[in-house]
Amino acid sequence: MSNAAKREYLQAIRPRYLAGSKFLKRAILDEFCRVCDYNRKYAIRLLRASPRTKHKASRAGRRPIYTHPALMTFLKHLWRSSNLVCSKRLKAMIPLWLPHYEGPLPALVKHQLQTISPATIDRLLSPIRHRYTKRGLATTKPGSLLKKHIPIKTNQWDEHIPGFLEADTVAHCGNSMAGMFAFTLNMIDIATGWTEQRALWGKGERGVLSAIESIEHDLPFPIRGFDCDNGSEFLNWPLLKYFVHRKQPVQYTRSREYHKNDNAHVEGKNWTIVRQYLGYDRFDDPRITSALNELYTHEWRLLMNFFFPSVKLIAKQRIKSKIIKRHDSPQTPLQRVLQSSHVSPETKQHLGELYEQLNPFHLQNNVSRKINRTLRLATPVSPLTSKAI
Repeated sequence: MSNAAKREYLQAIRPRYLAGSKFLKRAILDEFCRVCDYNRKYAIRLLRASPRTKHKASRAGRRPIYTHPALMTFLKHLWRSSNLVCSKRLKAMIPLWLPHYEGPLPALVKHQLQTISPATIDRLLSPIRHRYTKRGLATTKPGSLLKKHIPIKTNQWDEHIPGFLEADTVAHCGNSMAGMFAFTLNMIDIATGWTEQRALWGKGERGVLSAIESIEHDLPFPIRGFDCDNGSEFLNWPLLKYFVHRKQPVQYTRSREYHKNDNAHVEGKNWTIVRQYLGYDRFDDPRITSALNELYTHEWRLLMNFFFPSVKLIAKQRIKSKIIKRHDSPQTPLQRVLQSSHVSPETKQHLGELYEQLNPFHLQNNVSRKINRTLRLATPVSPLTSKAI
């Protein structure tokens, strides 16, 4: 007998049990225990209990308002297009991406998307988060000859002025450092979060210098400082001459040995900008380098810098064993550049005109297509190996 049938049977015999004589109660109890296979004392408690009455709630909860299917469709599409960013960043992306969305959206849904909170976004996306997952290996070799010529950074930079950059390389070597393969040179501006990437075939001095020259040409502000790790691709004479022997020398510094957090800004971007999109496969085909640079210098840099907001740490306080961190509101690197008084009006006007011509959904589609084309040339790495790395 099912539980529902037992409850119906109990409701049917309870009035007769409560109103019956001692002998009738015994007979009803014996039958109830035999039919439902209950313990006798438990059956007595059930029969003596007063029937439950449904009480109307004194105050009804607010009716759900985010129920339109188009709203969920847009949030899911934007969340997946942005590589599963957190709700606070997704909230900041909505006004940037919404004007370019080609699907039908009623006026009510557009208004709700403008006023929705990050907590509500988390609640709406929680049923589908488990369905999707995001897509480091240290390869730094010491360059000891120039360490005495390049000082260690000791927080002497004004990190509110654009132009102070951190740089690092990401190895696309799979699970082996043998042979030749591609690297990604990753650079980030500390003040604005502006990022630039270039693909390298190996880590030769000339290739790194050429990539840095290309990045400097595309930056919307001059380089004022350059901080790197102790790898030989950065600590070399050509790069030292390039930064120091110029009309306005660049502050060329390095991190401490075995202190990875000295380059915390770029180390974080190695994961969020490079690894999450390109994974851990081995790029040992020379054609991948040109394919990646075609991606990095066009759709990639525009999408990451114009339409992907990030947060910056503005305060950190230690209370006993806890560290309390406060971040600013999410903003795109472009928005921080436009707000800076250290960027020329001509550059801001050019960036604003370029922004008006871009569609983030088209950029994202092109980025996905080019990444898939690039990964077809790569040598896959087994999931177990990539997790171990």
